[in-house]
Amino acid sequence: MRKELIVITGGPGTGKTTIIDALIEQGYACFPEISRQVTLEAKKQGIEQLFLEKPLLFSELLLEGRKKQHEQATTDAAEIVFLDRGIPDILAYMHYIGDSYPSFFDQASKEHRYHKVFVLPPWEDIYVSDEARYENFEQAKLIYDHLKETYQGYDYNLIEVPQGKVEDRIQFILNQLS
Repeated sequence: MRKELIVITGGPGTGKTTIIDALIEQGYACFPEISRQVTLEAKKQGIEQLFLEKPLLFSELLLEGRKKQHEQATTDAAEIVFLDRGIPDILAYMHYIGDSYPSFFDQASKEHRYHKVFVLPPWEDIYVSDEARYENFEQAKLIYDHLKETYQGYDYNLIEVPQGKVEDRIQFILNQLS
């Protein structure tokens, strides 16, 4: 059996979670984005925006969660496992805010590899801000650029998913796997 770990990434508000949710409905093994969980947990502790107030702590919590997801995805019974964001996403966001980070972030990105990475481009028509997504559309485009640059820096060949209906985007992804 050939195990494939597939990352779906992109800037905020590009449809990643919608695609992951639809893949789950179709019976695929998927791991959700964990940054909202980390953000909501911090809010319960009185930190309104952990990423903005303590970016390194936020990133360390994300790294631990994404490393766990990678391990769980590797041992999952499914041949194909989709992940909503991967470990290099953390570094891309740190680059975006201009923060430095300890070398263990880079090491984790090198040690925890994915088989394919699909990137969703900025799409203004579907972009919405909410309590956990504070970036505006211009910032979302910059984050997208950092994501592409970071993944390419780890020798990933990114596959850009065209804009369109959720079903069409999923079909595009699945066609790239066969």
